[in-house]
This record gives sequence, structure tokens and C-alpha cells, in this order.
Amino acid sequence: MRRRLGAAALLTMLTGCGVPASDVIEAGAPASGIPGPPVPTADVAEPATVPLFFLTDGELTAYPRPATDAADLTSVVRLLLEGPNEKERAVSATTALPRLSSAPSVTVTDGSTIEVTLPDAPTPVSREALLQLTCTVRYAAAPFPRPSGQDRTPRLQVTGASWTMTSPTTSCPAKPSAEAGGPFHGGGGGGG
Repeated sequence: MRRRLGAAALLTMLTGCGVPASDVIEAGAPASGIPGPPVPTADVAEPATVPLFFLTDGELTAYPRPATDAADLTSVVRLLLEGPNEKERAVSATTALPRLSSAPSVTVTDGSTIEVTLPDAPTPVSREALLQLTCTVRYAAAPFPRPSGQDRTPRLQVTGASWTMTSPTTSCPAKPSAEAGGPFHGGGGGGG
């Protein structure tokens, strides 16, 4: 008997609370739960790929390398001066550039010349080393300065402890690309 009274009291409480019965009311989308934390929408930039020019069997060759700040030419020159990485050395890449203990600097001097300063290089660099620097900077600089006037050839000037050399950018091969068969070493963009 006690069970019947308890069930009857519960039934009376649930149905007799004073809320009138109604039909289903449609108002918007169904509840979907508690929202979670917002999803970050900031795009993480992929590192740009810059061509670093090393030597393969004595020939100037572009190797694609990721650069976190490809617009900073000083950073790109530092990457070049570090020499070929392990993967690049495995396919015979070498460098004619000297190892430096001081950081290089890169500046645009007169609107048509980019100057690379190698502060602790006591002697002029070789022709191959000059081309490595010239072509790496030419294709990393976007856009490379275009001179006005009679001589319209953009130049790279390399300065050491007591010497200066100048190289026209026209001595560089065609712009490297990551397309299959392009002038990057191996034709692909995976040199990192």
C-alpha cells in the first residue's frame, strides 16, 4: 500500500504542477550542447622556400631551403654561409664561401646595388663564392633593386676586411623553381 501511495503522490506532483499542456513549439535549431573553447583561427605561415646556391661538381646549383624570414636578406645570407646541410652534402653540394666568426650584414646601398659585408674575411672571395652570394641574394630579394640611368644592371657588392668586389646579377642562371625538372637540384623542392 505504501508503494501505491508513493507512486500516486509522485504522479500528482509531476502532472499537477500548474503548467498547462501544450503542443511542440518549434523555435530555432535544437540545442547542441555546451560550446567548447574557441578554435584558433590565426594562420601559421609556412616558411618560404629560398634558393641557396652551392656548388655541385664545380657547377653553381640552386638548393631549395625553407627560410622563416625570406624577406630578411641578412638571414638568407647567414643560411648560405652555414654551408650545405647534411642532405645537400649527401648529393655532393659544397661551398666556396669562407666560414665566418662574425655575422654578415646586407644593405641596399644606392637603389641598384645590394651590399653584403663579410666583416672578418681577410682576403677576397673566389669567383665561385661571389656567384654563390650574387645568385642567392638576387633570387631571395623580392624585388631586386632596378637601377635607373645608363647602366640598368643590378649589382651585388661584397666587402671584406680590406677589399670590395662587385658582381652583376646577369651572371646568374635562370630563376630556380620547385617544378619538376626545374633548375633546383634534383628538380624538386625538398632540399631542407
